[in-house]
Amino acid sequence: MKDARTTLSKLTEIALRHYEMIQPGDNILVAVSGGKDSSCLAWDLALKRQWWDVPFEITACHVATDLADKGYAKPIDEAWLASRMTEWGIPYVRLDVPVAGRLKPGETMNCYWCATQRRTELMKYAQAHGFNKLALGHHMDDILETLFMNMMKKGEFATMPPVMPYKKYPLTVIRPLSLCEERQIIGCADELNLTSFTCSCSFNLEGERKKTRRLIDQITGDSSHIKRNIFASMSRVRPDYLA
Repeated sequence: MKDARTTLSKLTEIALRHYEMIQPGDNILVAVSGGKDSSCLAWDLALKRQWWDVPFEITACHVATDLADKGYAKPIDEAWLASRMTEWGIPYVRLDVPVAGRLKPGETMNCYWCATQRRTELMKYAQAHGFNKLALGHHMDDILETLFMNMMKKGEFATMPPVMPYKKYPLTVIRPLSLCEERQIIGCADELNLTSFTCSCSFNLEGERKKTRRLIDQITGDSSHIKRNIFASMSRVRPDYLA
């Protein structure tokens, strides 16, 4: 195993153990979009399933939308995605969700709407088919961006936690890539020869998340140490020194 793959594998192991993400007998639905993050996540969990301390099962689920047909995003090579899951020994299922088609008259497409529609369908599928965990490919940069966006836009100190039990569904969301920076995932994808095949959504390229990412880069100087300190601060809150 080469350096970038080793780094990602070690960081996910730390996250899985520290946040106790996997319990004996877990049946985990892994959301695979066709992007580098979820592809690397599926690859890593497939390997860990072979030697992890307790038994668990994984199934990959791809939510196929109408976004490419409506001109909002580039189409993905789903045959390639399904082939990778088969290669890694992961059962693969597809859900068709008309995200754009569900917009009401006068409404416009946005990232929040798309993410909510896909997440809801994943949770419904998981509940209907006996899965108790949903694994998502969000990484540390995603989590920090959401933290800053919530502070600036909502006045809330909140983000996407590594482990989040849902009250509405008997389901827990886990984010095994929480301690991985995006550049580490890119390095892993390069070593796995995934980069030329995986894709990311091209909609709203200059949206709020992109602006927040640039702001964080300016604040941290793109320093891994500073990013990890900001991440760590979320679990080291000192109420006596806050308003």
